[in-house]
Amino acid sequence: MKKLTVIAFVLFIGIVSSSAQVTVSPGLRGGLTLSSLSNIDDNGMKSDFYVGGLVDIKFNKYFTLQPELTYSRQGSEGRYYSDQNPDFGTPVKYELDYLSLGAVAKFNFGGKGFHILAGPSADFKTSDNFGRYGFNPIDFDFSIVAGLGYTLPNGLTFEARFKQGLIDIYGYDGIEYDNDNYYYNDLILNQVFQIGISYTFKVK
Repeated sequence: MKKLTVIAFVLFIGIVSSSAQVTVSPGLRGGLTLSSLSNIDDNGMKSDFYVGGLVDIKFNKYFTLQPELTYSRQGSEGRYYSDQNPDFGTPVKYELDYLSLGAVAKFNFGGKGFHILAGPSADFKTSDNFGRYGFNPIDFDFSIVAGLGYTLPNGLTFEARFKQGLIDIYGYDGIEYDNDNYYYNDLILNQVFQIGISYTFKVK
C-alpha cells in the first residue's frame, strides 16, 4: 500500500511539473498569399494577403499547439471565355475571401528555432466576385496546412506554408457544361502558398 502511495505521489508530482512547463502566449500573424484554383483553364496565381491572430500553447521545447483565426484573400487569375470573346477570353481576377479557424501542431528540431508544422483549417467564405461570371461558390471549405519556419528568441517567427483545400468550391464533383456536349468534371480546389511572419507576446 505504501509503495502504491509513493508511486501515485511521484506520478502526481510529474504531472504537475509537466503542466507547470506549459506557457500560453497570444500573437499576431500576416503576410503574402499566392493562391490558385485547380483544374481551371488558363489559371494563374493571384497574389494578395492574409492577417490574423493566434494563441501559442507551448507544452515543452519540442511541441507547440497553435490555434489561429485568419482572414485570407484567395482565388486565382485567369481568363473568362464568353460569347463575346470565345477565342481569347477576358483577363479576370477571381476573388475568394475566407475567415479561417485552424490549429497547427509545431515540432521544433532539437528544441531550437527551426520547426515543421501541420494541421487542419475550417474556412468560412466572407465574400467573392464569382457572381458576375455566373458561378456561385459554396460558403465553406476544409483544408490541410503544412509548412516550416524559424522562430527567433524574441518571439518573431518566419514561416512558409502550403494550404490545400479538400472540398470542391462548387460543392460537388465538378461542373457540367452542355455547350457542344462538353462536360467538365474535375474538382476545383483552393491551393494557397503563404509566406509571412508572426509575433508572440511574452506573458508573465
